[in-house]
Order: sequence, then C-alpha cells, then structure tokens
Amino acid sequence: MIASPNDTLPTEHNDPINARILAISEDKIAGFVREPFAEIAQRSGVPVATVLERIDAMLRAGTVRRVRQTLLATNLANGALVAWKAPPEKIDAAFDWMSQRDPFSGHVVLRSTDAVTPGSEYKLWTTLKVPQGFSLQRHGEILSEIVGAEHFRLMPAKGIFALGVGHVRRKNVEAGSRAAEPATMIVVQPAVLTEKEWTVLTVLKREFAPEEIRASPWLARAAEAGVSLEEFFAVADDLTKRKIIGRFSTFLEHVKPSAGGVRVTRFNALFHWAVPLGREVEAGGEVGRHEILTHCYWREAGPEFRNVNIMAVAHGTDKALLLEHKAAIDRHLAASGIPVSYTNVFWGGRSEIKPSEISPLIYLQWLAENEGHPERNRGIL
Repeated sequence: MIASPNDTLPTEHNDPINARILAISEDKIAGFVREPFAEIAQRSGVPVATVLERIDAMLRAGTVRRVRQTLLATNLANGALVAWKAPPEKIDAAFDWMSQRDPFSGHVVLRSTDAVTPGSEYKLWTTLKVPQGFSLQRHGEILSEIVGAEHFRLMPAKGIFALGVGHVRRKNVEAGSRAAEPATMIVVQPAVLTEKEWTVLTVLKREFAPEEIRASPWLARAAEAGVSLEEFFAVADDLTKRKIIGRFSTFLEHVKPSAGGVRVTRFNALFHWAVPLGREVEAGGEVGRHEILTHCYWREAGPEFRNVNIMAVAHGTDKALLLEHKAAIDRHLAASGIPVSYTNVFWGGRSEIKPSEISPLIYLQWLAENEGHPERNRGIL
C-alpha cells in the first residue's frame, strides 16, 4: 500500500495514535530492517496502513522533519564536536554560513550558560565530520578564516554511551530513571568500505520523500544502486553487524514549533562533567544509563572547559525539570564513588540540524570551492 496525502489526518506529535507510532519510530528500530514500517506497526500496535498514512502526513506537515536510515557515521568519517569562539557581532553570520554552506557541519547550535563559567565565551557549537583521509583540523581552519572565528576546540568522541532520540517517549521520564545496568561503551573505530558497499550505503541513507513511505521501501533503492534486492539486503545486514548502520528513524522537528504552534521540546541541555583520568568508561556508563539522555559521549574538552571529559544531551519543555534530571545524575555519580571536579550546563538556543555529509567526492568539491574562497582571510562574516 502506498500512503496518500490526507489533509484531515492529525499531524501533531501529541495526537494519541501519532504518539504511539513515534514512541517506536523515533529511535527504537535498531539496525537495518527489511520492512521498517511493518516493524513500527508491530511494535506500536498500530495497523501498518495507519502507520504509513500517519508518517506520510506528519512528514508532509513538517512535524517529522526527515525519515531515514541513520548511520554510525563516527565509524565512517572523522568526527568531532566543535566549540567556536568568535566576536559577538559575527556569531549569527557564522551560524548562517555553517548551517547553509557547509554540508559537513551537522548540528549547528548557539549555546549559553547561566553564569560566566569556563568556556562560556564559546557561543557557537557544531558537529563536524570529514571523510577518512581528510583533516578535521584543516577543515576547522578553513571555516575559521571564512567566518572570522578567534579559536575553535575539536572534541572527537572517544566512546559513545547513549545515542538515540525518543523525544515523545522521554516526555514522562522521572528524574533519576535509569537502566538496570551501566551503558556499554561503543568504541569509535574507522571502517573501510568497498565500492559496492559505498554505492548501497549512499542510496540507503538518503532521506525518504513522502511518496516513498510505503511497504517494501528498499525495492526502489536496490534498483537505484544497481543490485538485486537480496544483494542490497546482504550488504545492509553486514554493515549492521559491523556497527556502521544505526537505526531507522523518524526525526521530529523538535527545535521549531509545528505548523499548529505545538513544540516537542523547548530546552536543549548539554551537560558537562570532569571525572578523574582513567575513570571515563566507568563514569560514562553510569551517566549514559539515565533514560532522559539522548546522547552521551566521552570527549576531551581540554583546559578551555576545565578538562571536561563526559558530555551528555537532554531535551525537555521545562528547564527546572531538566536541572532536576542533572541533579539526579550528579547524585548517582557521587553514590557510585565517582568524583566530579567540575560540572556545567550549556543551554541550546538557535539551532539548525541536518545530517553531515560523508562523501569523499563531495568533500573534494567543497575543498576546491572553499580553500580558495574569496572571503577567506578577511573574516567577512
């Protein structure tokens, strides 16, 4: 069945049926699934025809901003969280340039702290990925010259403890709720792909258009890749085993209000902790087991941020409640015997979120256009 547009269908995330679908479709479909919409239907208890028409309607309405098979791109490209220090008068233009003209910068967020703290002068935060064989440092230098940044700090992930979305599912999580066991760290390690694997992966990861929300969605993608459906499945299954494929996900528009004025979240909190050297895996496991967190990483933030090494992200509609979640995590770390020498919260403001490009060919084209950029060396932004 091919879902067809229907203007009468509810499209807000808090509609009861949509909420049941989204509680599964946001981040519960792990790895590659041959019939992802049927899997969402089975796990949500909503008929597959309804799942198809509701996801189609939410995507067309903008409630869902994209539907796609995600990748664990940390294993396909060199990546880092980047904090940028730039003159206040250049921050907004720098945000615009990175969000609109750099396909390798994914999340682009303006952040602030509740008080002047170490690193609070770093207002612009981005995620950055460059294909293997290229330099994150050089990319940062090119961007700095274009936008007039004074300094940037690269913070590659050394380990991943939590990586999901699940905004609808997390709305009612109580402060301190956590899994029965510590989170297991995913080690970041580069993977090498064959030409066929890159071909399949390129079409596999592309966002779904509304008309592609249908049963057997991979049939057309396999044809596009020039392989049989069974070959396509075999490559996708192998990439899942190698921890290159992440999850099949419907991404809510959680930064901006919907067409009806409804917000999924209002606050985006980046939590920082500095724990003793040698205890990062233990601390990350204890932090990452908390259910409120969409992301948790081991990253080295350096002296600019008082040597923070565990970072996590939580979203919510109530700032005070997010701080309660943070306090509960702090108490759990103390009860676990893990000392914290420094902690902080960076709040997200203006945000643009897009998948980071990882294609080497597209990166070479970008370099050709921007290494000799006429705006470089002038800090024009």
